[in-house]
Amino acid sequence: MTSSDLIIFWHRRDLRLDDHYGLTQARSRSRKIVGVFCFDPRILSADDIAPARIQYLLGSLACLAQNYSIQGGNLLFFFADPCQLIPELSQKLSAKAIYWSEDVEPYARSRDKIVQDSLKEKGIEYVTHWDQLLHWPGQVLSQSHTPYTVFTPFWKNWNSLPKEEPLPSIENLEGLTIDELEQIAPIALPTAKDLGHCWDKELPLIPGEQAALEILEAFSQNHLENYGQSRNFPSIKGTSLLGPALKFGVIGLRRIWQTSQNISLYSRSDEARQSITTWQQELAWREFYQHCLYYFPALVNGPYRAEFQNFPWENKPEYFQAWCTGNTGYPIVDAAMRQLNETGWMHNRCRMIVASFLTKDLILNWQWGEKYFMQKLVDGDLSANNGGWQWSASSGMDPKPLRIFNPYTQAQRFDPEGDYIRRWVPELSSIDTANLLSGKISPLERMYCNYPEPIVDHNEQQKKFKILYQEQKQKT
Repeated sequence: MTSSDLIIFWHRRDLRLDDHYGLTQARSRSRKIVGVFCFDPRILSADDIAPARIQYLLGSLACLAQNYSIQGGNLLFFFADPCQLIPELSQKLSAKAIYWSEDVEPYARSRDKIVQDSLKEKGIEYVTHWDQLLHWPGQVLSQSHTPYTVFTPFWKNWNSLPKEEPLPSIENLEGLTIDELEQIAPIALPTAKDLGHCWDKELPLIPGEQAALEILEAFSQNHLENYGQSRNFPSIKGTSLLGPALKFGVIGLRRIWQTSQNISLYSRSDEARQSITTWQQELAWREFYQHCLYYFPALVNGPYRAEFQNFPWENKPEYFQAWCTGNTGYPIVDAAMRQLNETGWMHNRCRMIVASFLTKDLILNWQWGEKYFMQKLVDGDLSANNGGWQWSASSGMDPKPLRIFNPYTQAQRFDPEGDYIRRWVPELSSIDTANLLSGKISPLERMYCNYPEPIVDHNEQQKKFKILYQEQKQKT
């Protein structure tokens, strides 16, 4: 291969030029790299697509296209089945090789296998790399060479492994000629409306690679050393908000890790260093769930624990509707759900609260909540969302699975002034703080505020759930 031979890079969840392993390898072979993003009808027509996530994706693609152009290259868009598009495009452009980054999700793996087989049949070289993980499947295994199903030993092994240095941004590319572009007829970057979605509100973070790098810098300088304390309080800015950027690979993990290590190196207290370690553990949790999905793809269709295969969920639609709309009568739960509906994002502490409430208080199938989150979250990610919901439902990989969150205790601990609740449930703004947090709001006050009575009794429901749980365990 010469430096002018064409390489196609098929972008999916790696929408950046900085710290990009696959692009770096491709650039070492040729300047003429054409980026391609395919809007897959099968993904876009699924019933778990969030409009906010589509809007963030499109904004990030616009930034990536601009960055390609600045370096002299092209990012091209197509609306097609990638199993047909990628091989056909490779032939039309006489590409010498096709590069892409691996994925853990079952659909992506099956799709990629079809593309690989087609390229093999046509005699076209393809090269794949892992780039959405610091340590990919096969690198973090137990002493018996099996995948971990418990986080703590996974974390110890994962954390002990050396991390690669971040890679410099790709530069000095060569684009396609006008004749080549006319031959393949790419489309303009569509709008969310073009794709059948609409998001007309602000996103919780600005899309694109440069914005993600700036957010990382600001968070690491101003909040990272206090993360261990502040991350649990939804009314303050204590988290990085980088979830969407991680979902779409808008920022490189090696860059993130190096930044956290640099801050740790100059930290002056054990407490600050522990906060940094806690944040790094969240990166490891993300990778743990990706490893789990890779090795146990059946997780997308059901619970990990056998006793939950036929769990007797009550599944009352009116309960689910109240939960979705933030009208359960439990202020912290309703605040969190309204934040999700309004912004496309929810604080992680609140995600655990509302998930526990759906499964342990309302006794609704966790998969209902899992799907609703994916329909709303700007950072909705299959592996992380599935892992989090199964953890909350007690159906997943957890050595102490039976956890039940008391929504009143959670509010008292993590929203002690009621600021978060009042922000998202403004009709309760005049209620005394102690009563707001404890739920001791009189029927008269609820009527005056037009706020519903609790739809269930927490103490009664948790007793019921525990009985159902023990009965199921005895059957297996």
